[in-house]
Amino acid sequence: MDISEFESWVTGLNVARTILYIQQHHTWNPSYVSFKGNNHFELQQGMKSYHVTNNGWMDIGQHFTTFPDGSIMTGRSLEQNPACILGFNAHAICIENLGNFDQGKDGMTVAHKDAIVRMTAAISKKFSIPVNADKIVYHHWFNLSTGERNNGTKNNKTCPGTGFFGGNSVTACQQHFLPLVSAALSGQQNNPSSILLLYAVVVANSLNIRVAPDANSKLATGPSAILGSILRVYEIKNGWYRISSTQQRWVKASFTKIVEMFRVNATTLNVRSGPGVSYPKVGSLGKGQEIFVSEESGNWYRVQTGNTWVSKDFLTKL
Repeated sequence: MDISEFESWVTGLNVARTILYIQQHHTWNPSYVSFKGNNHFELQQGMKSYHVTNNGWMDIGQHFTTFPDGSIMTGRSLEQNPACILGFNAHAICIENLGNFDQGKDGMTVAHKDAIVRMTAAISKKFSIPVNADKIVYHHWFNLSTGERNNGTKNNKTCPGTGFFGGNSVTACQQHFLPLVSAALSGQQNNPSSILLLYAVVVANSLNIRVAPDANSKLATGPSAILGSILRVYEIKNGWYRISSTQQRWVKASFTKIVEMFRVNATTLNVRSGPGVSYPKVGSLGKGQEIFVSEESGNWYRVQTGNTWVSKDFLTKL
């Protein structure tokens, strides 16, 4: 798609999974020298093959790839979390921008800049994602080994590049990139027609979405909701949940479990393999990160994205 086609397409998109974050990346390799103007699919297939064969992933890591001519290609299903930032993939959309945007490497084309800014704005508008550095993030800000957000201070990639819209630091993002996204939004955000009642996680391998709260009603267009997806619930009727604020899209409530949303209030919150400090540390969460929990054990909550646990003491309920 070109950017105008993308803006129209994303407006009508139906995604069951809750989206909270947008990730920005550069591919580094392939870079601009690999782009011939007509080999978008070839380059995308090469990335997918590497991710699946070398990394052992289920699919290409990113949801979208942008190209030097301003075109945009879809990738991984939006119902799946990306495989792009260790420890920060849940509830995110990953954008890979083809090129090497470190200083002195690829000079980003005008068409490419326009596409990146406008598609970020379009995704932000679609999913009501605030335009700030807590919600729109760079890979550079996360430790490669632990997933801890350290804003680029230790063991980090340069991604999306030291020359990406003025730099890859948080300050550069806030000064040079986010204002462009805000300007593209023109102060207009989606206004949901319904009040969000609760969040629920899918506990079935695949959960049908129907056009009415009835097992005999037609299936809604788009893919089913998958195991582990966090759904927004706007209406409850006869054991069914409406999961769209503007459309009749319903799921059977018995195949879900209610979860609660919390925000991390510590600078760094350890994630452990069980409910206690005796269990090994398996990762960390940064301040301001939002998580969903559904199980409690003593002073610990189970993080819904896996069999991992965090202390209640460092969370604020939303």
